[in-house]
Amino acid sequence: MSQSAALQAFYEDYYNDDVAKKQTITAVQSVDHLLQLGGPDLGATLDIGAGDGAVLQEIDRRRIVKSLDALEISASGIARIKARNIPTLRSVQMFDGYKVPHLDQNFDTAIAIHVLEHVEHERLFLRELARVAKQVYVEIPLEHTLRLKRSISLGRPFGHINHYTFDRFLNLLETSGLTPIKTAVFSNSSSYEQFVGGRIKGAIKHAIRSSALKTAPAIAPMAFVYLGAALCSAN
Repeated sequence: MSQSAALQAFYEDYYNDDVAKKQTITAVQSVDHLLQLGGPDLGATLDIGAGDGAVLQEIDRRRIVKSLDALEISASGIARIKARNIPTLRSVQMFDGYKVPHLDQNFDTAIAIHVLEHVEHERLFLRELARVAKQVYVEIPLEHTLRLKRSISLGRPFGHINHYTFDRFLNLLETSGLTPIKTAVFSNSSSYEQFVGGRIKGAIKHAIRSSALKTAPAIAPMAFVYLGAALCSAN
């Protein structure tokens, strides 16, 4: 099975200079989260759905892997990954969104950062991650809030077709051959909020959302969008 022709076409020329600015900011916060849950040494690591390579470059910059390999469905993304000339990156391959062209347990770590919300058949995708790696890190936006209709409307132009609560996210992992070991809900960084909403408004939003998550962690994700993350072992 592969991603539908419509989705494939959507991402073919998706990555450009405008997208790159946002990707660079989100890569920093995502690798911060990865380090908090995954530790300082991820070994041989596969980035599945690597986008334009911003996360790959940030991981390489921090020297937390033995080696990197990447898979991406978009030709524009692959071109940008290759242009980065990342020292620890061994290979970049195009794939169909599901079948990972690597042997069983070939990697110490597989990562899928802001990918799952784009995937038509999530469990098929996650089972492939569980097949090729000893541990798997997944990060997603938690967009299933009380304002779900708004989340769907805002996410659709960016290809978001799945919307998660944290509990639904964990259940999806647990029914896809993965066992969550460490999990967390994160706020977006101040840098990200300021990039999206402007310097003052973004700083205020970050302060409100961070405070809400700290003081009312069970309730805050019903009102605001956060990030869900999980480091898992393969069953």
